[in-house]
Amino acid sequence: MLLEITCSGPVLTNGILLGCSQTHKGVVIDAPPGSGEWFLKKAEQLGISIEMLLLTHSHWDHTADMAFLKKKLRVPLFVHKLDAPNLGAPGSDGLPLLTDIVPVEPDHFLEDGQQISVGKLKLEVLHTPGHSPGGVCFYLPEENTLISGDTLFQGTIGRLDFPNSSPERMWESLDKLAQLPSETRVIPGHGEETTIGKEDWLSNAKAYFGG
Repeated sequence: MLLEITCSGPVLTNGILLGCSQTHKGVVIDAPPGSGEWFLKKAEQLGISIEMLLLTHSHWDHTADMAFLKKKLRVPLFVHKLDAPNLGAPGSDGLPLLTDIVPVEPDHFLEDGQQISVGKLKLEVLHTPGHSPGGVCFYLPEENTLISGDTLFQGTIGRLDFPNSSPERMWESLDKLAQLPSETRVIPGHGEETTIGKEDWLSNAKAYFGG
């Protein structure tokens, strides 16, 4: 597995370039403001052919450069259907936009349990609503890696005070993540990586965060 992370934009969002080390096929997962050119250059340096664009959710800080990348690469864009409306109408989720966001339309909808192949890599889509209705994580069981978006961070979780957030759905989502192997590497949408085992509060998140 080839995995490179860029952190950019006004709220320091992580964008991920994921590639198969055998086939050099790859994907972009989330594209924060100012990340577009970095993805293109890093993919060229590593010899990665980007085949698709994936979103953990549709908040502007994760989607800002997706329109640029889709135009440049001419590859399909995937998002969960419950978060899709915000792509074509940025800001319709009720969040203030801190930068200009170009609308973009998804090509395919992600579903819970869906399997995505990236060369020889296998990604499983885990629907993890709470922070947003259509939030997802991408789990690579053979690589012991979870790309968690804004569902799970090191020591904390995504905000639940947004217009479309749901605390009750978040507790269910975190309980789902608690079932993953403790050694699973977690790469979040913001901040430093962690592991499932280090976040030993996961199965009791509602009480831990005073929900």
